[in-house]
Amino acid sequence: MRSRADPRAALAALVLALGTTAASADGDAAVRLLVQSSPLAGFRYAEAAAVWPMLREGDALRLVREPDNPYDPNAVRVEWRERKLGYVPRRENAALAWALDRGAPLKARIVRLREHPNPARRIEFEVYLE
Repeated sequence: MRSRADPRAALAALVLALGTTAASADGDAAVRLLVQSSPLAGFRYAEAAAVWPMLREGDALRLVREPDNPYDPNAVRVEWRERKLGYVPRRENAALAWALDRGAPLKARIVRLREHPNPARRIEFEVYLE
């Protein structure tokens, strides 16, 4: 029987291994470590539809923990310019919640925007360590 690796353990190892930011001489980050790529959950229930025309691939996003969320104790809200776009999907948020709760310097950005009849497939974002 094959055991499944704990994603929190893998993310913890990455955070510890990168303890400090790898930087070039001019101070720009030289290394970006992709943690995960996800579709945005909750497009219809937040402000994503209202700001859709302004969003661009590459735009920075902010990840915000919601430990008191009544629907999901691992909830991670995704914001763009202080506007709530939606959430990290429930099936993919446990490791991110764990890392954010421990102060991991996770960043996020939009990597794909597309018109799609299914709102859950309109915005894809990536989470990374820099």
